[in-house]
Amino acid sequence: MTEQPIPHWPGKLVSLGDHEVYVRSVPGHAAELEPALFVHGLEGSSRNWTDLMDLLRPRLACDAVDLPGFGESPPRPDGRYSIAALAQTVIALIERAARGPVHLFGNSLGGAVCVKVAATRPDLIRTLTLISPALPDPRLRLDLLRFPLMSVPGVGARLLRQVQRLPAERRVADVIATCYSDPRRFPPARLVAEVAELTRRDALDYAAAAMVGCVRTLTAETLRAGGRTAWRDAARITAPTLVIYGHDDRLVSPRLAGRAARAFGNARIVVMPGTGHVAHMEHPQLVAAEIGVLLAAASPTANPTPSPAADADADAGKVREFPLTAAG
Repeated sequence: MTEQPIPHWPGKLVSLGDHEVYVRSVPGHAAELEPALFVHGLEGSSRNWTDLMDLLRPRLACDAVDLPGFGESPPRPDGRYSIAALAQTVIALIERAARGPVHLFGNSLGGAVCVKVAATRPDLIRTLTLISPALPDPRLRLDLLRFPLMSVPGVGARLLRQVQRLPAERRVADVIATCYSDPRRFPPARLVAEVAELTRRDALDYAAAAMVGCVRTLTAETLRAGGRTAWRDAARITAPTLVIYGHDDRLVSPRLAGRAARAFGNARIVVMPGTGHVAHMEHPQLVAAEIGVLLAAASPTANPTPSPAADADADAGKVREFPLTAAG
């Protein structure tokens, strides 16, 4: 990507009663647009959604939240980082806006949180879009052993201190290399801001606790009843759902697309070739196109006899549905 990226959306702290969260919003949207809320993944923030929100803003009123302890949000006063606690935060934010059900989007850890929200509060959800959701994978992957190791009391903080001795530039580059299929797609103009943000977080007294707390949560979700609890939540979801996996994802295996196809009762499952863990950042146009298919299908005013152009859009989505023939 060589063109200059757009600036990140402005935001502000929003009170949820006992704690605050930072919310970035696309300004100047029409009042009649349906609301959308975006929830980031582990080590991420609301800035991860900038480009996708830009593509969707003609159709949706887009907000993106920093989960407690991440981005600009302070931690919850109870220090909890469980999926249930983070889901409570998201639910409280949706209820505070009082604009009716939302189109909910989640990536990685945020995807797991959104599954819990959609399963327990279906009245708050219009549609659900999950990008590489961190739902339990019972298959042991040796390359990801660092995550359960970080869950061991005393070990996680020590491992993080070791990592923090590396230059911030190196750590940002490592995250991009891990999350992107092709790291060259990350806009170079944003590197400086990401390095500055990581340096700022290194000085926060709660940053390590937030990271370790969420890693422990994801590990516990996998160990709890073999991970079946989270997948049972997925099966309870009634909202129209889109689940996107990256074919080259190093963190969430695209093989889980098969399990997702069986678990979600009202969903399209898409595997994107040449894509890593953050499809919405690496290929925002493709993700926006898939979301357009979802929104068109879920619209109460959908035309029962779509135009040829609409048929073409739908066919474009279908060729990428699971199971996917290898392409590209």
